[in-house]
Amino acid sequence: MFQGSMVALITPFKDGEVDYASLDQLIEFHINNHTDALVVCGTTGESATLTFEEHEKVVEYVVKKAGGRIKVIAGTGANATHEAIELTTHAKRVGADACLSVVPYYNKPTQEGIYRHFKTIADEVDIPIIIYNIPSRTGVEIAPETIYRLAKDCPNIVGSKESTPNMDRISELIKLLGDNFTILSGDDSLTLPMMALGAKGVISVANNIMPREVKNMVDYALRGDFKKAMELHYYLFDLFKILFIETNPIPVKTACWALGMCEKEFRLPLCEMKPENERKLIETLKKYNLPVVRE
Repeated sequence: MFQGSMVALITPFKDGEVDYASLDQLIEFHINNHTDALVVCGTTGESATLTFEEHEKVVEYVVKKAGGRIKVIAGTGANATHEAIELTTHAKRVGADACLSVVPYYNKPTQEGIYRHFKTIADEVDIPIIIYNIPSRTGVEIAPETIYRLAKDCPNIVGSKESTPNMDRISELIKLLGDNFTILSGDDSLTLPMMALGAKGVISVANNIMPREVKNMVDYALRGDFKKAMELHYYLFDLFKILFIETNPIPVKTACWALGMCEKEFRLPLCEMKPENERKLIETLKKYNLPVVRE
């Protein structure tokens, strides 16, 4: 159900508030470019600096504006299980199609603690849940055996977004879990390698900028046409890398600003790019003949 080219959607701000006018345009942009799902209030959506009220309002707003024309996956993870349950319950109530739930961060729980965290959420809220494994931010990695245990015990835990360069881990996950569990790439430059091993798509940062090309790459890979998928991978590779020249989502939101899609506004502790890195980013956008309107 959840496969293909999904966008890790930015959350636009203006004058310190969520910019819903720009958010409207972003939703329509992705519908028009046939993106498979909107992933809202994730890492790229700056969920860490949204208030609880803003977080829930953004999820509800996107679901209503999407109106069933595109799937909506709500970021509902937290490092406290009761907070994750609250966000997940709200996402189900307002009509999200699924939730993306990050491995608890900062606490550094044991594997047993991680298992109990996700099982408690899954038992409490009957909505498809995609686990989000990103050890570079959480400080702990969920073991493949823990994911296998959760998938076996919780029918609504349906997939895992993997932000890791460890391809042996991807092989192990797919070998353990088979086709009934969906592995998704969480890193654009690793999407094709993961899909060659059996992953079913990507939750993409670059999709904010070039959604049609990312979708074409993913669709070719899903159809088994890895020659054409590889051509697009190498075509997009410079974009994939420049969007992580500084901490995500600073470069991608700056790129969206340059393309006239939103304001260049962040919330501390995130801040604007170094000028030399911003120049590199703008030059890369121009190489792709993207319509740069601000620099």
